[in-house]
Amino acid sequence: MLFQNAKMLALRIISGSLAHKTRPLVSHNLLSVITNQAAAVPKIPWRTMSEEAKAQAGRPEGPTIFSKILDGSIPATFIHQDDQCVAFKDVSPQAPVHFLVIPRKPIAMIEEAEDSDAALLGHLMLVARKVAKEQGLEKGYRIVINNGVEGAQSVYHLHIHVMGGRQMSWPPG
Repeated sequence: MLFQNAKMLALRIISGSLAHKTRPLVSHNLLSVITNQAAAVPKIPWRTMSEEAKAQAGRPEGPTIFSKILDGSIPATFIHQDDQCVAFKDVSPQAPVHFLVIPRKPIAMIEEAEDSDAALLGHLMLVARKVAKEQGLEKGYRIVINNGVEGAQSVYHLHIHVMGGRQMSWPPG
């Protein structure tokens, strides 16, 4: 982004839109250096890196951010709540509509869900469907559950991401 802005500024100076009839401050040679530098800079998916770094760190000790939301020590505005789960908008949305559905029962990851959790897991999916409809996702949406380090799970409290409001790409990751 920085190089792109520098390139645009250099072009404007050379073209005279900023030079106001004075000699250009940036030569064409410098512009080619800026252009080549910009092409060499890799595009970095900052959020992905951050989530991958969190996932690579593994399971942290102590209460999760979601358990703090559930106990009220971190405020959140619920778009759904019942005796089994809550739903709220993601603080770092990856789509025009992006919300999370989390169970009140502390299950660290889907891998650790037990057979006795079947009704709860089904309830979470039905709540995801209901809230998606309420959020205007009639054309479709994606449901994602990250599991473990290689699944890029960064919060060890089971949660369902529901994303929509735009065309999703495939494969996702």
